[in-house]
Amino acid sequence: MEDDTMTLSRPAADAGGKKGVMLMNRIGPSASTLYIANADGSDERMLLPEGNQDYHASFSPDGEWITFTSERNGDGQADVFRCRPDGSDVQPVVETPSVEDALVLSPDGTQGAFVSTADGYRANIWTVDLATGERRKLTGSAADVVDPASPDCSFRPAWSPDGQWIAFSSDRDTGWTGHSDGHGWEHTQELSIYAVRPDGTGLRKVASKPGYCLGSPKWSPDGQRIVFYELDREHTWGARRPEWIGRISSQIVSVDFATGLDRIEHTSGPDLKLAPQFLPNGKDVAYFIKAGGAGPGIRATDAAWVQKEVATGLHYTSGQPPVLRQLRSPCWSPDGSKVVYEKVDFAFRAQNKPLYSWDEDWDYRSTDVFPVLSKQGRLVITQKQLGNSSVVTMKADGTDQHVAFDAAKAGLDPLLNKKGIAGAFQPAWSPDGEWVAFGCGNWFQERKGNDKAVLMRARSDGSFHEALTDGTVHSGFPSYSADGRFIVYRVWGDGHFGLRIFDLETRTIRQLTDERDNLPFWSPDGELITFTRQFGPANYHVCTIRPDGSDYRVLTETGANDGHSVWTHDNKILYSSGMYGFRDEAAIYDFTFQPYGQIFVMDADGSNKRLLTDSLWEDSMPLYIPAEFL
Repeated sequence: MEDDTMTLSRPAADAGGKKGVMLMNRIGPSASTLYIANADGSDERMLLPEGNQDYHASFSPDGEWITFTSERNGDGQADVFRCRPDGSDVQPVVETPSVEDALVLSPDGTQGAFVSTADGYRANIWTVDLATGERRKLTGSAADVVDPASPDCSFRPAWSPDGQWIAFSSDRDTGWTGHSDGHGWEHTQELSIYAVRPDGTGLRKVASKPGYCLGSPKWSPDGQRIVFYELDREHTWGARRPEWIGRISSQIVSVDFATGLDRIEHTSGPDLKLAPQFLPNGKDVAYFIKAGGAGPGIRATDAAWVQKEVATGLHYTSGQPPVLRQLRSPCWSPDGSKVVYEKVDFAFRAQNKPLYSWDEDWDYRSTDVFPVLSKQGRLVITQKQLGNSSVVTMKADGTDQHVAFDAAKAGLDPLLNKKGIAGAFQPAWSPDGEWVAFGCGNWFQERKGNDKAVLMRARSDGSFHEALTDGTVHSGFPSYSADGRFIVYRVWGDGHFGLRIFDLETRTIRQLTDERDNLPFWSPDGELITFTRQFGPANYHVCTIRPDGSDYRVLTETGANDGHSVWTHDNKILYSSGMYGFRDEAAIYDFTFQPYGQIFVMDADGSNKRLLTDSLWEDSMPLYIPAEFL
């Protein structure tokens, strides 16, 4: 894949003169607030005011500072800060348009180690001089040679007590592997524990276990041991899925730093155990069991997935009573008396909620899934995140909403509909704005077996709808031709794969492709169709083809997945890709199938690829709305 990405820069302060709005869907917390409490859970209080999206906090080695990540500069823009344990003296440490995350201070208080996507868009370990602001990249440099087909990212730095080493987790020199024995779309993550000198020398692997994920290292007080969590690589997918709560487990393990040997398993039994940390006695370990809904604010689609409640909260190998409450990413003070953590909210971001923009020409705003703009300037979406997956039209600013097709009245399984794996997916406008085509049925894993989906269209005012296919073949994800006569869609399963073209005048169907193709989208000029093709297990790329079947091209070729391509108003292609790897340890995420993915744009021939987002979260479903429609 041609790496011709732009240098991301802060948006212009003056909002005037923008080309318009780019809508996008973000899968990540919609709110996050830091709290501090005694280690036994008593005296809990808010550390900082709500509304700044603060998370991933850590105590400094002397206990005088708390470092944290914050999106106070814009929803999606992660920067790192520090404050006093009473919440005072908030100071920015690193603020750039790149991701900055997981800042930890050195024992002497002069430096910080953190994760950044600067200089290449991959997550790497960096240091910063707190006095001068000078930054140094420790991993991912030209001299740090890794397999180019590897995800190659590094996370969760931790300073040794003597300040001579920084431990971290990394998926360098591993392959891209899908879940379900490599066949699933979403990737799992295999991590090992590494250490490097603060000047970037001495990089070495400390602990590794083939087929497993070792994450979030922390040092013993004497610097002799490193503790981390360990779980099966396959379970890094289940760790972020609510339906797997109570079905997967991890253990807390430590090894001798010098040798990587003398392995001790500090825990046993079920539950997903994360965020381990040695207590001051150097023997007992505090950790966190992750489960539940992560707070009261949870989207209806997420709540429908949860099958089992597990006692989530803080736990101790010392036998100290657990602290059971919904929280994430705990870190204990050096003396073990305090703990800082976040409480997160996953409520649906409102339609058109402002997001941080990495492009000075466009404002970024939130949307529900599959947004498409009509030639007349009206928006249509699948309203999935409210738990109904119906087709809804509205003005481009999100007002004047009307239901064009109510999925709740389509005879679908109500639970599958609420989960967002059944419903009316990917609406498409007819050129005259009178009709909306869509697929109606069961999707994703539910498309297997006897579950079907039909191609449909409805009047945009909701007054009439009809099925265009008979349901014998799973059909969906349509897009209209420029003249409105044809609809391209995909079929999948029971030996039927590929793209089909439906003629609305003759009611006949023509086969365009016979591969595992999905998500077709017709270009505004009618000359090309872009789509996602599966080239093997967990290997998807963006392609184009002419409506007559000629001029087939593969436009992306990365080790990660590329897909969900759509056309812009000016005949470019927007798409999502994981080519720059994970931005954090996968097991730490919540409520997401794929915890990474950034939005790109390219020319119709695949040239001039540019990165449009650089967040910690999964960003997808882009749509440019020119200013004339706002």
